[in-house]
Amino acid sequence: MKYIIVLGDGMADEPIEKLSGKTPLEAADKPTMDRLAKKGEVGLAYMVPEGMSPGSDTANLSVLGYDPKIYYTGRSPLEALSIGVDMKKTDVSFRCNLVTLSEEESCYEEKRMVDHSSSEISTEDAAVLMEALKEGLKREGYEFYVGTSYRHLLVWKEGKVIELTPPHDILTKKIGEHLPENEVFCDMMKKSYEILSAHPLNQKRKEQGLNPANSAWFWGAGTRPNLMSFEEKTGKKGVMISAVDLLKGLAVGSEMDKILVEGANGGLHTNYEGKANAAADALLNHGYDFAYVHVEAPDEMGHQGLLNEKIESIEYLDKRVTRLIVEALEKAGEDYRILVLPDHPTPIRVRTHTKDPVPYLLYDSRKELGSQEEYSEKTAKESGIVWKEGYRLIDCLLEI
Repeated sequence: MKYIIVLGDGMADEPIEKLSGKTPLEAADKPTMDRLAKKGEVGLAYMVPEGMSPGSDTANLSVLGYDPKIYYTGRSPLEALSIGVDMKKTDVSFRCNLVTLSEEESCYEEKRMVDHSSSEISTEDAAVLMEALKEGLKREGYEFYVGTSYRHLLVWKEGKVIELTPPHDILTKKIGEHLPENEVFCDMMKKSYEILSAHPLNQKRKEQGLNPANSAWFWGAGTRPNLMSFEEKTGKKGVMISAVDLLKGLAVGSEMDKILVEGANGGLHTNYEGKANAAADALLNHGYDFAYVHVEAPDEMGHQGLLNEKIESIEYLDKRVTRLIVEALEKAGEDYRILVLPDHPTPIRVRTHTKDPVPYLLYDSRKELGSQEEYSEKTAKESGIVWKEGYRLIDCLLEI
């Protein structure tokens, strides 16, 4: 028996007038998911515990079966694990986004958050800009590390956790009231704008029609996590396939293996087939019992408010990931159970995460679990099945 999770980050949404009251998931052409739904179980699961922020960190912990109320210590420490930072117990890490702020205002506080991802900046461009920040913001006790795309890291030695605002929560808004109260952090962010806005690479990006990565933005503070081994917890040998440092960090923290797929970049035009083929190969040829395939694109399209692209990302998830995995396992004659779901909604309307329950689809190749016409938020609600403690859903997948 093989077990698979296909995670469409931020895939869930709300009914949209332009879609005649349908959600992007309902509007998408997704024949594989809908075929599985006809013999599978469709329901709702709360992946974000009451009182916690609806981040991909808390939600993906839940999806993997770790109660965030017990195991969550912050987002960026998980990314630090992925990057290979050896955090001490007294260290505090922060996400360092390379963001785009509006340029017309002379006062930093009056600027608006234009783009939390700087046109999904490439890791190659980001590395050049991060080197400039490392040099220009050099301070004793503060260290910068290069991550992936716009997602990077700052570690504060002997630091303390500071509550800071995620940049994707304030898109189009003035940043002044969301700046850190900590003078050092606020000063570094202001100085980062001076360094980056004048950088030749950003001038080139603007000429190319791309958003300049003209400021650092700190958030997601936390301390070193301490997760139980996934294999010890579940009895299953697992592998993580994702382009995102957060998910790769979850793999490191839970002692799962991870596969790095060439061309996987966390954007709309990622290497979908590469992820699917890597999962199938790991399960069929390398002794893995469980594969977690994470696709970031629906979340990014939700943050950017791009409706057609969000629908397209869901269709890619169906045709270029889910279908290929299912076909490979069926061709090999392998019994399998597959769970398809988002970690949280990222509605086009609000362009950020919400803590509403997510629709899930559970399919078992050996037997019928239920029957729904399609996989969507609507059919999930109509099923009447609700997991209040979403972190327990994986036990149902794994038949624990």
